[in-house]
Amino acid sequence: MKYSFNLPFLLASILLINCNTTKKQADRPTRSTSAITIAFGSCSDEDKKQFLWDDIVGEQPDIWIWLGDNIYGDTENMDELRAKYLLQKSNTDYQELRKNTTILGVWDDHDYGLNDAGKEYSKKEESQQELLDFLDVPNKDPRRSRAGVYHSYLLENDFIKTKIILLDVRYFRDELITVDGVKQANADGTILGTEQWKWLENELRNSKADIHLIGTGIQVIPEEHRWEKWANFPNEREKLLNLIADLKVKNPIFITGDRHSGEISRLNWKGQVMYDITSSSLTNPRSSTTFEANKYRLGKMVFKENYGILQIEKKGKLNIRAYLKSDNQSIEVEKTLNF
Repeated sequence: MKYSFNLPFLLASILLINCNTTKKQADRPTRSTSAITIAFGSCSDEDKKQFLWDDIVGEQPDIWIWLGDNIYGDTENMDELRAKYLLQKSNTDYQELRKNTTILGVWDDHDYGLNDAGKEYSKKEESQQELLDFLDVPNKDPRRSRAGVYHSYLLENDFIKTKIILLDVRYFRDELITVDGVKQANADGTILGTEQWKWLENELRNSKADIHLIGTGIQVIPEEHRWEKWANFPNEREKLLNLIADLKVKNPIFITGDRHSGEISRLNWKGQVMYDITSSSLTNPRSSTTFEANKYRLGKMVFKENYGILQIEKKGKLNIRAYLKSDNQSIEVEKTLNF
């Protein structure tokens, strides 16, 4: 569908956004507390009613993490993509979140620019800059000059160090073939590409963090559904899980999106426990509530609009609780993560 541009609206949006610019991360004081709160979500259609932002603001998170499909761009026209980001950014409640919360993020396919796309997308370099503008990434940030939007961030207070690693599962990803609506395995293909794999190993090997939060647009642990997932690239998935287990990474938690439903999965891989917390969608959940097999799932699937919360507290020992919440901060799934 052709996007209809409204120049006065866009100019007003830009002015409003500039008046509510996010504080620089360096200006945010470290909270002297024994707890931190991390909020995250995915799949937000900029044209639909967005009634979860006030709930998310009410959580008073230290961090908000976009996990992809931050808009529904699906275009090679960067003016159109930019207009959709501006519309998303102009939401009053989201602007309130930006005032007081560090915003991080990565993309999936629709905000990347093409449904289910990988490295073949012809406008990925231009699209990268549009995402970084949306996230208010400074011009001198390494993401401005290198291929891919992968990134790490250390969130710490007097008690807890949490390393947030966001992976780019689009820019370098090899082709996936679909047969009768089912994504086929690509045993020889890559998701992350050579340079991103090197970067990831270095980030994990040299980390002293208590918790490692790894964000990726597509699910890592679930294997059985027919849609996009790390299991479509079985060698890549095994490489990722082996890397975490072999390095004995402390408290690894994947946060993922894409599915238009939410769930929490748990995997024991070579003695290393890992979790995958999927939060999706912020605005348009699946119309079907049919049961979907996932041998790793803990509790139920969530088919309402939802967002994810991690509450991390350290009083003697580390306590990590994961939530999937819907409108009015209603708890849909709640789990204590035991490693």
